[in-house]
Amino acid sequence: MKATLATITVLVLALSWTSEAVRVEENGLSFSLEAVMRLQELTESSGAGQQSPRLKASTGSLCADPMLPQEFLPLCRLRGASASLSRLAMVPMDVCDICAFAACTGC
Repeated sequence: MKATLATITVLVLALSWTSEAVRVEENGLSFSLEAVMRLQELTESSGAGQQSPRLKASTGSLCADPMLPQEFLPLCRLRGASASLSRLAMVPMDVCDICAFAACTGC
């Protein structure tokens, strides 16, 4: 019984570590895959109807959004944040999930 419980605990911990292990790097900063997914959701919801993903949301509105993950705040303070946020918003998540995208590491 104790061995089974220990095995289950190790598996749960391993799954939680791997889900947070994938990082997306941009402009010398590293962001969790979950945070980048949330950024993409924000850009999609704030720019409904626009054609270009780069124009979906301005940097100012994204950085001021209370739903933006806190780990993006250092990026918001940098020069060129708009371009960086645009690139992050266009990261292909299906490719990043398997780390086939150069900006994604930690698989």
